[in-house]
Amino acid sequence: MTLSDTLHLSFKAIMSYRIRSILIVFAMALGVAAVIVLTALGDGARRYVVNQFSSIGTNLLVVMPGRAETSGSFPGMVLGQTPRDLTLKDAQLIGQLPQVKRYAPLNVGVAELSAANRLRDVTVLGSNANILPIRHMKLAQGSFLTQGSGHSAQIVLGAKLAQEFFPRTNAIGQRIRLGENRFLVSGVLVPQGESMGFNTDEVVIIPIDYAQSLFNTTSLFRILVEAKSHNQIQSTKQAILNSLKQSHDGEEDNTVITQDAVLATFEKILHALTLSVAGIAAISLIVAGILIMNVMLVAVNQRTTEIGLLKAIGANTTDIRRLFFMEALWLSLAGAIIGFLLGQFGSLLIRLIYPQLPAWAPIWASLAGVVVALITGILASLLPASRAAKLDPVTALSKK
Repeated sequence: MTLSDTLHLSFKAIMSYRIRSILIVFAMALGVAAVIVLTALGDGARRYVVNQFSSIGTNLLVVMPGRAETSGSFPGMVLGQTPRDLTLKDAQLIGQLPQVKRYAPLNVGVAELSAANRLRDVTVLGSNANILPIRHMKLAQGSFLTQGSGHSAQIVLGAKLAQEFFPRTNAIGQRIRLGENRFLVSGVLVPQGESMGFNTDEVVIIPIDYAQSLFNTTSLFRILVEAKSHNQIQSTKQAILNSLKQSHDGEEDNTVITQDAVLATFEKILHALTLSVAGIAAISLIVAGILIMNVMLVAVNQRTTEIGLLKAIGANTTDIRRLFFMEALWLSLAGAIIGFLLGQFGSLLIRLIYPQLPAWAPIWASLAGVVVALITGILASLLPASRAAKLDPVTALSKK
């Protein structure tokens, strides 16, 4: 039996049982599509997190009060002790380190903003001028914070707040009240949207000393530090810890988190998640393979006379094996191609519905889905093909 004969007969056999063949192809296609879509979601989530962290700064380190242990708590908490606060003096010491390019002390709180007969609660960031380059923020107009004269200080508004409070006039130079204090608007931020769940378009930034006065505190929430280069991140971290330890009477009571460490942790978690969901989806391909095997085993019994006739006219054992192998290959190939197209279409829909999520299926996932589908179909054909090849032609022809 020639290859063209095998292809023709196998395709004809598949088309003679259209409903059954369509169901098999559909099951295989769903498996491949599930692998592609789920890996696209997992990898999209990984890319989204990486992009979000990259947008908050470069070569970034975050200094926090208290030393985190593996238990997730701070030493001394069980004794009722609290971590020593970070202060402006600590921030200035860090700024003097040779590995540090710039630093920004940070206080965060909520206060009531009022101007032009409008009133709303806003998130307040207290910092210095370094907060902009460290956090990759830019001014759309005006200038950044400098100490005001007299009874007022300067304030920078997020883009949305500037539009809400001064829709018809330029916000620069306008007077605005924050809490009990009056400020002069010196700048407006470029619209940036949400970053790590934080909408910079709805914040105000004031000098750190005014923020501490507003919130009645002498401590800092965080200290943001930018290292001079990526290669110096670890040495900068150690230098910060040593400097604060010396300043705090030999106590290691602070934590320094590096951007790379956070990214690496998220990447590991999300990569494992992607592989897990791909494995779960691949189970459906195995189920589809079992379906192919079961249907073809039934087909052996239904086509006993046909197999006997083929053997009687000269088809050998290899020809019969090849025939069933080719039928399984047709079904698997059709399912793999349709599944690939469905998977890509599903990924496209996700990107259209959620533009911020880069849900592109990894190349390895698309290839793996197609290859696993083909291998599953081929393996599923071995037992039915072997059983069909072993049929005795005389016995097969005598069956009705």
